[in-house]
Amino acid sequence: MSSLVLDELDRSIVHALHIDGRAPFSRIASVLDVSDQTVARRYRRLRSAGSLKVVGLPNARRLGWVEWFVRIQATPDAAVPVADALARRPDTSWICLTSGGTEIVCVTQARSAHERDALLLGQLPRTPRVTGVTAHCLLRTFAGGPSGWHGRADSLTPEQAGALAPEPPHHPQERVVLQEGDEQLLAILARDGRATYPDIAKATGWSEMTAKRRLGQLRRHGALFFDVDIDPLLLGFETLAILWLTVDPARIRPTAEAIAAYPEVAFAAATTGPTNLLVFVACRDVDALYDFLERGIGSLPGIRQLESAPVIRNSKRVGAAQTPGP
Repeated sequence: MSSLVLDELDRSIVHALHIDGRAPFSRIASVLDVSDQTVARRYRRLRSAGSLKVVGLPNARRLGWVEWFVRIQATPDAAVPVADALARRPDTSWICLTSGGTEIVCVTQARSAHERDALLLGQLPRTPRVTGVTAHCLLRTFAGGPSGWHGRADSLTPEQAGALAPEPPHHPQERVVLQEGDEQLLAILARDGRATYPDIAKATGWSEMTAKRRLGQLRRHGALFFDVDIDPLLLGFETLAILWLTVDPARIRPTAEAIAAYPEVAFAAATTGPTNLLVFVACRDVDALYDFLERGIGSLPGIRQLESAPVIRNSKRVGAAQTPGP
């Protein structure tokens, strides 16, 4: 657990990076009316402590990839090693152990049917002490991913947020094809979304101008987005949980959109399977989780069934693997 405490300026910087993870420190400083050096120093302090980092991530849907939500049952002695092994894969995110410590949940991206089958039909079922695997296709994401988690930080005014907002993606329905060097670009941005253009050029073999142009192209076409990976405890969220909802088919979209609007909701997606809506929530404490279940989503029409499980260990949120928690 991190011993850092975020003050209001820290939270404002987090909020600014949530809006645009590659916003220059000078622009953030101008909006916050502080010096460039102050913003840079605060960011580096949080990043060096392992509490925060910006990551660049591919938008699976725009690239024609398919995302899967996987539930893995394992023996108690195998759950942590299996979760940590999954966390080391570049195609996984949101890896955690739920209550009981024998179920691992994660989201994985499959670029092809071959990749999907290799993991879901080959590697996981043959892993020692894995006793069960179920996988459900993510059909539509309503919160998290490229759309972000708007409840993560709320320190900026609407005017400040507007001054930092990046240009929205162009041609949102067009599929993007990766080109030579893009894999190396995505790899370095997954480690550090604020990697410099000289560093990107070195990793890709491009010139700095080409690196800047290609990153901008992928971003403008919605194939690349930037997220902020931050310890939820720093924002005051002590209780994390996963919810599986069964919603009347005709009400999936309005229900999902209503749920995604709650600040507690970090991720929400419609899925295949016996339940059809997956939700990750972050609450102040267990009382706040109860209130969210009762007074929040509990009041929404169309929800027929709800399964919930507290998260007891995070192996990975986004980007690289996390430092194991308590």
